Amino acid sequence: MGVYDILNILILIILAALFLIGRELYLKSVRVRQRLQMEKVFTNITHELLTPLTVVSASVDQLREESPEHNHQYDMMQMNIQRMVRLLQQILETSKSQAGELKLQVAYGDVMKYIYDTALCLQPMMTKKGIDFNIKCTPESMMGWIDTDKLDKIIYNLISNAAKYTSEGEISLEVQTSRNYDFIFINVRDTGCGIPQDKQKHLFQRFYDGEYRHHNNIGTGLGLALTRDLVVLHHGNITFKSEKDKGTTFTVILPITKEAFSPKERDEEHRIDLNIAKNAIVDIKTEVPDINKSTFVSATDDDEKSNILISEDNPELLMLMYQALKNQYHVFVAQSGKQALDIIHKTRIHLIVSDIMMADMDGLQLTETIKSDPVYSYLPIILITANTQEESREEALRIGADEYLTKPFRLGDLKLRIENIIANRKRALQESQGQMTESIADLPPTPEQEFLKRALDCLREHLDDADYDRDTFAADMGASASSLYNKLRAITGMNVSTFIRDARMKEAKRLAEANPNIRVSDLAYRVGFQDPKYFSTCFKKQFGIQPKEFLEGLQPPNTKK
Repeated sequence: MGVYDILNILILIILAALFLIGRELYLKSVRVRQRLQMEKVFTNITHELLTPLTVVSASVDQLREESPEHNHQYDMMQMNIQRMVRLLQQILETSKSQAGELKLQVAYGDVMKYIYDTALCLQPMMTKKGIDFNIKCTPESMMGWIDTDKLDKIIYNLISNAAKYTSEGEISLEVQTSRNYDFIFINVRDTGCGIPQDKQKHLFQRFYDGEYRHHNNIGTGLGLALTRDLVVLHHGNITFKSEKDKGTTFTVILPITKEAFSPKERDEEHRIDLNIAKNAIVDIKTEVPDINKSTFVSATDDDEKSNILISEDNPELLMLMYQALKNQYHVFVAQSGKQALDIIHKTRIHLIVSDIMMADMDGLQLTETIKSDPVYSYLPIILITANTQEESREEALRIGADEYLTKPFRLGDLKLRIENIIANRKRALQESQGQMTESIADLPPTPEQEFLKRALDCLREHLDDADYDRDTFAADMGASASSLYNKLRAITGMNVSTFIRDARMKEAKRLAEANPNIRVSDLAYRVGFQDPKYFSTCFKKQFGIQPKEFLEGLQPPNTKK
């Protein structure tokens, strides 16, 4: 092969390489254009969504004026409207940051006072999660230059991010100035789970969702990335230190002198409005009223309404479900699994509706605890979750949940499931009572019937003991008197005393059928009655016939007197 041939081959290789490189660059430019077009469309849609939200918000305000008796519902509407607005604004800020269109506009005023008031607006979030929240500004007042719009987003994102990974711990915001009063140092410290070493390098990466799912949180992956962009835009710096299982500290350093910003970045005509801080974080501080004490009327034994317990840590959703169910049922509410268990131990509950994602004890743990307790295992449970994966549904059903709803769900669907479960339980109750009417016999091996059989066997061992009362019965069953009452009431419709008397009567009938020659007084003593006359009264009330007549009816015709 000659030199000419080699040159031709090299030229062909170069041309092929140039073609491939050019094709790749072309395809890349097409993808960039498409991405920019989609970002523009996405930004436009986000802008458009803000308009109807504004209209809805104004309509809610108008309804509040016309019908003020529904203030709590209006608060919930406004809270969620403002949360949507904040999320949309964060998306817009991110789009502007990517396009290099974020603008800084600093104004002069009391920097420390503004930061303190802004952070204070987040106190309800901390109270709801059981977190101790401390704010300290040193000095308490300090004049300087800041962009309030950017600073409130920085504070909100850092503190809300800390709250996601801190459960019943402590979060502190400490702000201090440099020696020359030209910088402020903002430290947000939490006592949460910390950031794993392998996750730290991705922390400020856009759309990185960190450990949200492991902590039952939902995130967009925009918060910390946008926070870093806003800090850099403010000519500052952000760093963090974290130790697993001990907590994380974010440190933001921002300049506050006039000279740190260009003339285009300064608004010298206006000063910092401290009232902005009170409206910057606009989540309305709606709290769940103490329904269980103030508005709930306990059901009597003759009350046909069932008692429903709703366990949900989102106050808006909790109140919506309460409002939807309160006319049809007696509704108890709990904002955590632990609160739910406390109510279950004290109150006769017929059905539980629980969210899966809760802080101190989630819905799965609540279900496992209830289903593993023989006293409460009969309680039907409907679990609600935002997780749509089939594995999550299978896990919920495996541990004993009776129904499973995924968010978003229709309240009508929830009501239908509750109605079906309660109707099925009532049919099972009637069947159980029918079986009990015949005799103390073996019953189908369901959890309810297993408990009932154990209770009947326990009573049969003590039927001739006239002093065997409900407290002794509860102790023998390994339950408190109230727990035993709740379960027996749910399964049989009887209270403990009625259940004991019913069992004595059923056994009296069985003994009479087995020995028709027994005397009424002996029959009474055999089933724990010291007064044969009272026994006769109870027997007639139960079976519609006097025990003497019943025994005579069992005699062969030729032996009757």
